[in-house]
Amino acid sequence: MPRSPSSESPCPCGGIPAGAAFAACCEPALSGRAWPATAEALMRSRYTAFAVGDGDHLFRTWHPRTRPRDTAPEPGVEFTGLIIDEVVGGGVDDAEGIVAFTAHSRAGGRAGAMRERSRFVRRAGRWMYLDGAAG
Repeated sequence: MPRSPSSESPCPCGGIPAGAAFAACCEPALSGRAWPATAEALMRSRYTAFAVGDGDHLFRTWHPRTRPRDTAPEPGVEFTGLIIDEVVGGGVDDAEGIVAFTAHSRAGGRAGAMRERSRFVRRAGRWMYLDGAAG
């Protein structure tokens, strides 16, 4: 079951704009009330879904062609910060986009970081995560 932060607390993704509350940033996407308008906003909502354990949002936003059977976040991983390294395309009028990011985490008392260059595409007018490569 997802463990969402309070609506007033800072969004786990860092916020759009920076420091935005969960209610003004990723909560509408995770609750299904709104779909992210850009590839970066979708990527941030997916990071937040990992952070709060919302596998349903990950399933809904993963392109069916590349989606694995199990989209549940790995238990025991605490996501501690997100840095957007690069955004290419992915705007409201684009069909494709790339978001490179670094996700910081802690598991078993050890800090870690994952770097990925994610590809996003529009499907039926909505941004979807297609795939990503480490780096």
